[in-house]
Amino acid sequence: MGTEQLSLRERKKRQTRENISRHASRLFMQRGFDNVTIAEIADAAGVSKMTVTNYFPRKEDLAWALNERFADMPANAVRARRPGESALAAVRAAYLTQVAERDPMAGFAGREFAQMVADSPVLVSRLRHFHDYRQASLRDTLAEETDAAPDDVLHKVVAATLTSLLRVLFDDTVRLILDGLELDAVAEQLSRDAEIAFDALEPAFGQYAVRAPQ
Repeated sequence: MGTEQLSLRERKKRQTRENISRHASRLFMQRGFDNVTIAEIADAAGVSKMTVTNYFPRKEDLAWALNERFADMPANAVRARRPGESALAAVRAAYLTQVAERDPMAGFAGREFAQMVADSPVLVSRLRHFHDYRQASLRDTLAEETDAAPDDVLHKVVAATLTSLLRVLFDDTVRLILDGLELDAVAEQLSRDAEIAFDALEPAFGQYAVRAPQ
């Protein structure tokens, strides 16, 4: 019974979070992120301001509701790499999967969302923070996976290089969407560009952090 009650409680919390996020997204798209207040979001969602801030401590978190999945993608890909697979290959495969699925976490969020972010200095700053967090998360994961000493430099260089590449690809995706390209055309372009870029990194990092055969 206790487990069932917990499940119902968690489901209710998820529904509340999704309800707030849905109404916030609608208001942001209609009026722009900077022109919408927490009070207006709470009123539209039928909850209190405190409820909104309990689920989303910062207003910008409402626009980046999936920020943890975005920030942790490279690190998670490295942790989940197969035997014989390098860190570079794992991140490459994870990114190309995102492109194939038109994943918003790779920039495929649609023109309205891309424009909303571009028009808001607060959201641009928050996105920059997520990119920085990505690099730190991957750096720490590579250090763990390779038993790197604190003063080792290679895991830091690899993390900086891979996350910089992902950032370039993300920015290009958003730019192409804002230019009016259809998502399928954007995905085709980014898949091609990603293959070229990852191929260029292969000689330097192709044998780095290869998971040992089991």
